Amino acid sequence: MKPIIFSSVLVGALILFCTSCMAASKSKSINNEPVAKLDLNRYLGSWYEIARYDHSFERGMTNTTAMYSIRPDGKIKVLNSGWQNGEYKESVGKAFRPDENVPALLRVSFFGPFYSDYRVLMLSSDYQVALVGSKNAKYLWILSRTPQLSDSVCMQVIDEARRRGYDTEKLIWVDQKVNIAGFEADE
Repeated sequence: MKPIIFSSVLVGALILFCTSCMAASKSKSINNEPVAKLDLNRYLGSWYEIARYDHSFERGMTNTTAMYSIRPDGKIKVLNSGWQNGEYKESVGKAFRPDENVPALLRVSFFGPFYSDYRVLMLSSDYQVALVGSKNAKYLWILSRTPQLSDSVCMQVIDEARRRGYDTEKLIWVDQKVNIAGFEADE
């Protein structure tokens, strides 16, 4: 008799846990549909990280940039760099388009065979500003070709992130005022 009671309690707890997980995932629903068009050649080049969600691999970094270029094998080279505690850091990865019919969806890897989604969620017509997310609500970046954005452009990007269901209060604004030696730049 006890095994039946125990398994009933276990099944009940499992159902309760799964139901609460489903409810939590629905309450944090995001629209992470990539933009319909992306000219990769125009997207390549240098981008400044204006804002991001906090995550361990960039925690405390300033002057953060991303550089995209084509590798000899046709994949995309991703060079992320920045300053952390006065020390220059960089990470080299690779990316590819898994589906040519979804041009603004890339798969990116910095660690061997492990790939993550890179979704361009918003892109200005002049390819100067981008909002980038992933397959879930854990990652979000605002990128720009310049180290700062005007308030009006910044608000447009934030409004788009909110419209898509992202919590913009979690954004960390990246200090882009540190020069390459790690010292505060003159204003």
